[in-house]
Amino acid sequence: MNIFIDNRSGTPIYDQIYKQIKNLIISGEVKENDPLPSIRALAKDLRISVVTTKRAYDELEREGFIYTLPAKGCFVAPKNTEMLREENLKKIEELIEQIKQLGASCNLTTDDIIEMIKYNE
Repeated sequence: MNIFIDNRSGTPIYDQIYKQIKNLIISGEVKENDPLPSIRALAKDLRISVVTTKRAYDELEREGFIYTLPAKGCFVAPKNTEMLREENLKKIEELIEQIKQLGASCNLTTDDIIEMIKYNE
């Protein structure tokens, strides 16, 4: 699992880890019940605090993306299809907002944008 930390980003490190692991899970790149790196190992690899890594894992577990087995580690949770659907809908809404902003900068109407979508089916 490759996690990259951008120290120049305004995004907190724990959030960068959280988002990258979540995206790996949603995309299927890591599968149900796959083990995640231990909190300590990931912290060492990324050269960050164990507390920071634990915060990212805690958030992933709180949202149902991973589960922890005492003395065994953290694993990818079975996919909750409704949760994944909500995540994807949220991404679509964000992309639609970007499309609307770009369309407005080009003086496109909603009908123009819809026509573009239909053309690209």
